[in-house]
Amino acid sequence: MPGLIIAAPSSGSGKTTVTLGLLRALRDRGIQVRGAKSGPDYIDPKFHEAACGQPCVNLDAWAMSPDRIRELASGDDLLVIEGAMGLFDGAPPDGKGAVADLARLLRLPVVLVVDASHIAQSVAPIVAGFAGFDPEVRVAGVILNKIGSPRHARMVRKALSSLDIPVLGVVTRDPELATPSRHLGLVQAGEHDNLEGFLDAAAAQISEEVDIDALLRLTAPLPKPVGLRPVPPNRRHIAIAHDQAFSFCYPHLIREWVQAGVTMSLFSPLANDRIPSADLIFLPGGYPELHAATLAKADNFIEGLRNAAQSTDIYGECGGYMALGESLTDADGTPHEMAGLLPLQTSFAKRKLHLGYRDLSAATGPFQGQYKGHEFHYATTLKADGPPLFDAKDAEGTSLPPMGLVQGRVSGSFAHIIDRVLP
Repeated sequence: MPGLIIAAPSSGSGKTTVTLGLLRALRDRGIQVRGAKSGPDYIDPKFHEAACGQPCVNLDAWAMSPDRIRELASGDDLLVIEGAMGLFDGAPPDGKGAVADLARLLRLPVVLVVDASHIAQSVAPIVAGFAGFDPEVRVAGVILNKIGSPRHARMVRKALSSLDIPVLGVVTRDPELATPSRHLGLVQAGEHDNLEGFLDAAAAQISEEVDIDALLRLTAPLPKPVGLRPVPPNRRHIAIAHDQAFSFCYPHLIREWVQAGVTMSLFSPLANDRIPSADLIFLPGGYPELHAATLAKADNFIEGLRNAAQSTDIYGECGGYMALGESLTDADGTPHEMAGLLPLQTSFAKRKLHLGYRDLSAATGPFQGQYKGHEFHYATTLKADGPPLFDAKDAEGTSLPPMGLVQGRVSGSFAHIIDRVLP
């Protein structure tokens, strides 16, 4: 089936709202459509799924092999890929991982969403510059976003009339369609006060102000996948924490494990569920700092972890890693006792951003081998004693201090694994 990419010159251009409105509008037309998100992102994919009712995948041109990307992009439905940051923005030093890399690899057209709220005629050189920058990246159409008035719309349309790039739509500025945010991006889809109303309103605006038929005529066929052999951890049964405190888990990894015959069981620490018997207990990232008081009182969860640690491997990523530590101090400066299975103390009282792709290598724990991942959190480490889990390098190949901790059968780190590096 065909696909296209929704990108922008920079972050904040409104491509997420445009993408969500388009996905819902296409679904309402009876078109089988699915979304994908460029780069490491746990938040937007859940909004994509809510908008069109189909699973959303991440396509990461820095962390994933070309074959992995082709495999995840393939399918029977129309694929709409939402870019991250600006079209050509990626990891240092040369921008690898940009959405432009996906456009080249998948040979898909790009629809450029331009924030025109503070410009008029200057929109023309912006679009011309992006369209002419790389002959392998085809900017096939433009959506002008955050337009203030009919007069403003006429001005920007006229400015673009000399370019051989169709204006697919002029989207009026609407404060009601601003998406709520917190320090790690959008509020999660399940926390939105009126998600369906928001998606329906976005779809109504896109249907009215964007020529969806013209946009669909720009789509191009996706390349065929070559097929990849699933490489799950050596486990038969994995128990995964899953609720608003632990929700950051890449679905392509879970799908791969299931395809390889692994049994998956979900449980909710916030609901104080008993942990299912399994070969591996996995605590993904999320927002445990927002629920630290509840987690500290979840006796079934805490005692279940402590008991399981005697005979079962336990692994935590980012938020899950913090929950395995001794204490987690929330943004108000209140410390909360955690599982105490790793010699780790973390705090959000003084936030510090840790951000970037990571090359990871582990000789122990459930994820031994070479992996690509990323780090994105604001927690400060107050204490971390003991042997580390990963040797790590940044996107430029510079060695970083070892990441994470290992104690007995319990391990974890702030890194989120995206994909395994196959020999």
